[in-house]
Formats: sequence, C-alpha cells, structure tokens
Amino acid sequence: MNISTRIADKLPLLSSRVPLLGFPKSGVVPLLQFNKRFRFGFPKKMAWSLEKCEVSVENKFGLVRPATEAYSEEAIEALKAGKVIAVPTDTLYGFACDACSLEAVNRIYEIKGRKHTSPLAICVGDVSDIGRFAVMDHLPHGLLDSLLPGPVTVVLRRGESSILEKSLNPGLETIGVRVPDSNFIRVIAGGSGSALALTSANLSGQPSSVCIKDFENLWEHCAYVYDGGVLPSGRAGSTVVDLTKLGKYKILRPGSAMEETVAILEKHSLQEETAAS
Repeated sequence: MNISTRIADKLPLLSSRVPLLGFPKSGVVPLLQFNKRFRFGFPKKMAWSLEKCEVSVENKFGLVRPATEAYSEEAIEALKAGKVIAVPTDTLYGFACDACSLEAVNRIYEIKGRKHTSPLAICVGDVSDIGRFAVMDHLPHGLLDSLLPGPVTVVLRRGESSILEKSLNPGLETIGVRVPDSNFIRVIAGGSGSALALTSANLSGQPSSVCIKDFENLWEHCAYVYDGGVLPSGRAGSTVVDLTKLGKYKILRPGSAMEETVAILEKHSLQEETAAS
C-alpha cells in the first residue's frame, strides 16, 4: 500500500476516482499505462468552480487551460521550447520548466524573485526515470515504489552520470526528486524527454498556491497556466526526506503525508539520522 492509498482511506470525500489520462501520441511514458495507483478526484463543487474559472479568465488572458489529456501535447511543446508553465501537483500548484535548459531555469528564478542559491527540485514521470538524474542503487528494494508517486520529495546524490544541467543548483551534490501523484504533470514530464525543474507557484516568501487564482499576478510570466481546480492539501507542501546515506533517512521538511512517509521508511529498515550519527 503506497502513500496515496493510505491518504485515500482517511479522506473519503476525495475518494471518487477519475480516469487515468491517456498518453502523448509520441508514445512516451508507457509505464504510466500500467500504474493503477489511486488518483485524487475532485468533488463536484470543485469541478463546477473550475468550469466557471475557465470561462472567466481564459478569454481574458488566453493562457489558462484545463489540466487534461487534450492539452498535454501543448504543454510538452512549451517545455521543449524552454518555456515556463504552471501546473497542479498532488500538493500545490507549481512552476515547471525543462531542468536541462539553463535559460528556462533562470526564468523560474526571475518569476519567483528567488535567489539562485535556493535549490530547485526536479519532477520525473515515473520512479524508473530517477536513475537518469540521481543515484538510487543504495536504497532498499521497493522503497521508492512505496513512497512514489506521492507527496514526497526524496533527496539523492546526483552522481557523475546525471544528465542534469550542471548549472542547476550549482555547488550542490544532491538533488530533490518528485514523482507527484498527479497524472497530468507525470505525463508531461515523461513526454518532455527530460526532467522538469519544479518549484511552488508563488513569489518567494509568499503563501503557497492551492488554486490558480492564488498566483494570478504571475500568470503573464507563463506560457500556459493549467487549471486542476482547488487542491486538497491545505497549502502543505511535500515532505522532504534525505536518502543520501546508506540505511539512514533524515526529514528535512515536514509536509503532506509525514507520518505515512516515516512509516514506510522504517518498514524498509531505515533508521532516522541523528546528530550523533
């Protein structure tokens, strides 16, 4: 049972399922087709709000799109062109771009008003993609599949074989990696052929965004804003856990599904890293 299933048991209101998205015509991310993990559905009230939002803002700005299969190819093309887009995840709305494009990464920092010394995480389409960007062979078998997809950021060593842009998080030998339990962003991450640099859709120091209205003042800086309705996380970001040391874990930031995350880590015989260790 992964984290998403555990959360679903506690949130019956959100347990209505939505069909999995299809895949880009290019045939990428085929592993998603066989992934039967739980997908959060949205109550009818949220869907109604989303429909109203589309009518009122899309005509005005020409930027807002529903976060659905029909718009995945458009999002992928924008990413390949070095653009920044706004997307829903399983926790918050985020700004995303090609993590291997220096220009696009710099653009995200500019939009957020964020110092380049603050690291960005990356997002990939599936757990099997992580090995292209970070070292994972020291982890217990099945650990990442138990944690992900889910509201967790795992911090791993980049390794010499990582294909990430060297200027992404300069000076750091580690990288935070996400596989959100959100089908739209996973499809476009896989379809991009790269990893996405991902950060919260807000100005640095401001509250996180759970609907697109929360960052309306920043829409103009995005190629597209993909609307997935109101997110249920209550503005809690992902739980960030350091998994760089063999047999150890360290919670760097408590967030969504914190208790479930720790339970999975300890089930796989990892011990919490302490100051003494």
